[in-house]
Amino acid sequence: MENKVTPSRKIGSPGFFSSLFPREYDFEAMLAEQADQTVAGVAILLDWLRTTPHTGPAELVKIENDVDAMRHDMEEKLINSFSTPFDRQDIYSISRQMDYILNAAKDTAREMYAFDVAADPAILDMATSLLAGASSVAEAIKAMNTDRVRSEEMIRKGRAEYNAMEDRHISAMAGLFRNSDAVQAMKTREIYYHFREAGRALRNTLDILHNAIIDLA
Repeated sequence: MENKVTPSRKIGSPGFFSSLFPREYDFEAMLAEQADQTVAGVAILLDWLRTTPHTGPAELVKIENDVDAMRHDMEEKLINSFSTPFDRQDIYSISRQMDYILNAAKDTAREMYAFDVAADPAILDMATSLLAGASSVAEAIKAMNTDRVRSEEMIRKGRAEYNAMEDRHISAMAGLFRNSDAVQAMKTREIYYHFREAGRALRNTLDILHNAIIDLA
């Protein structure tokens, strides 16, 4: 279902300019929906990690494909829309970076299943922080036009989760280098790498979102 914006037509009201140059679509609602689906996908990953033995991550692959279709639809609307609530490059970049988070989650599960890598405490810790960070993004997006203070608070929380992921990644890699099983260490390193990529996508999402909120002020 398309998220349409109904502009105000009253002369002198805050919506008067938008009545002349109306926004055809509610891009903030689209970003919020994508953020919610990203949270749902990372939650699926965390549940999958906690369930043994691992099976093929079909549910995670499906939600990632669904979000890809959602994002592509939004990009088409972004190209064709005359007016946007904030910089269209920021809208695109927030959506793209959220997509990287979900892509990394999917790749993590697929490779863990293919490489027969079990979820160790570091993997579970990073997945837990990723879920909390993605949830902070979703809350920040929903509040960006109504409660800037809450959006800023959520961005700070999200950045704290990113920092926790980075710290856990470094300590986990240090422990991995002490592993005498070189093959297992190499396989596990690949999984840690995906979490680091997901964390950096989370960081980028938060940075671009913060810039957009500052511009709205």
